[in-house]
Amino acid sequence: MERTLQVLGLLVLFALCLGLMYRAWTGRAKKQAGAIGELPPVPEDCGAQLLEPTKGLYLGSTLAPSWIQRVTVGDLGFRATAELTRFERGILLERDGASTIWIPSESITAVRAERGHAGKVMTADGVLVIRWTLPTGTEVDTGFRGDDKAVYPAWTGAATKTGDEA
Repeated sequence: MERTLQVLGLLVLFALCLGLMYRAWTGRAKKQAGAIGELPPVPEDCGAQLLEPTKGLYLGSTLAPSWIQRVTVGDLGFRATAELTRFERGILLERDGASTIWIPSESITAVRAERGHAGKVMTADGVLVIRWTLPTGTEVDTGFRGDDKAVYPAWTGAATKTGDEA
């Protein structure tokens, strides 16, 4: 009987911890909602494709310049397998089980390789990070861990190129 009570106590404690974590996540989302606003819609014509699609894992978006202050609005805070494609007019991030993210070219301020992002730490230059400005004026970093790190130089070099220069 005593063992059963201990197990039940641990289960209640576990459920309480999960509830508190959920409450903190939704509270953060409410605080960030105004700063994040609506994401840019995917245009009908993205322009010419500049880079081949890169498969990998979307790690999340963070408020720049912090690499650990995760954006929790909508589904931006959830990791998902994804495909990243560079077009003349921007970057298309198609995520499995989550909404597509469109990053317009004029919003991109930097594309770089980093060691970590959104609480995920990798080897040196293991994460591709896109810094861009939302329509609200808030700057965010979107993290992507590609399956093939050999494509990172093409991505970081293409950050400042437009369709006319590529």
